[in-house]
Amino acid sequence: MRRKRLPHPRRPRRRAEPGAGRLAADTQANRVELSGTLAELGPLRHTPAGLPAVEFLIRHASEQVEAGQDRRVNAEIQAIAFDTLARQIAAMQLGTAVKAQGFLAAKSQRSAKLVLHVTNMEFLEGV
Repeated sequence: MRRKRLPHPRRPRRRAEPGAGRLAADTQANRVELSGTLAELGPLRHTPAGLPAVEFLIRHASEQVEAGQDRRVNAEIQAIAFDTLARQIAAMQLGTAVKAQGFLAAKSQRSAKLVLHVTNMEFLEGV
């Protein structure tokens, strides 16, 4: 008679504690530069502190080289901007070509989803 196999208990994923293994200041790089077009644009709103904010979506398409091979890259990334930059972006038309610079951060304390916090944006013409 054959024995029934018991299911193997799932091991929880191991995660480093926040702040564990702190890195030297020069290794804490978090900079992103991405070109694309404004694909979605939320309304201009204000934070509880009164700071203007706008959420938007950047659609990117390019060809990159990976492992010596050409690769077509299509991506969409959620982004947010504050203050004067938020006002400028809120006045833009959908489809406007842009080059955004900023850093990545979690959308909220309860969500690990990444959002690009735009600190500088160039509005490209004729692209």
